[in-house]
Amino acid sequence: MYLHHVVDNEWSMREYGHQGVVWQTAINPVVALELLATGVWKGRGVLGPEAFDAAPFLDLLVAYGSPHGIEEREPPTS
Repeated sequence: MYLHHVVDNEWSMREYGHQGVVWQTAINPVVALELLATGVWKGRGVLGPEAFDAAPFLDLLVAYGSPHGIEEREPPTS
C-alpha cells in the first residue's frame, strides 16, 4: 500500500514562497502539533506515530491544502 502526498510546486511557491518539498516537510509537524494542542491526539511519554489514529491527521492535511491518495499494489515479483 502506498500513500501519495502530492503538493503542486507552483502553488506552494505562490502561497508560501517555498518549494513543494519544503512545504511537505513542514506541514507534518504543524498538523501533529495542532492535533496535540486541540486534544484530538492524547498520550503520555514518548509515543511514535503509530500510537495515534491516522484519520484526523490525514483529514487535517486535506484541510491545509494537501490532499492524499492511497494505492494498493501487489509487490513486484522477482
